[in-house]
Amino acid sequence: MMMLMYWSLPIFMFLMGVIVFISNRKHLLSMLLSLEFIVLSLFFFLFMYLSYLSNESYFSMMFLTFSVCEGALGLSILVSMIRTHGNDYFQSFSVLQC
Repeated sequence: MMMLMYWSLPIFMFLMGVIVFISNRKHLLSMLLSLEFIVLSLFFFLFMYLSYLSNESYFSMMFLTFSVCEGALGLSILVSMIRTHGNDYFQSFSVLQC
C-alpha cells in the first residue's frame, strides 16, 4: 500500500502540472512555472525509480543539470519578451512581428 502511494504521488503531480499548463495560457511566467513543476515531478518519479534500482546518483544529476538549463532558457525568453513587448501577455505577442 505504501509503495502505491510513492508511485502515485509523482504521477498525480505530473497530471496537475499538465492541467495547469493547459488551462492557464494568459501569461508566459505562469506557463514557465507549470513547466518547471512538471519537470520537478518527473525528477521525483525518476529519482524514485532509479533508487528502486539502486543506481540514482549519476543520471539524476544529469537530469537536474538539463532541467536547470531549460529553466534558464525559459527565463531568458521571458526577459527578452518583456523587453521587446513590455509585458508577458500572449495576446500582445504576434509571431508575424518578429
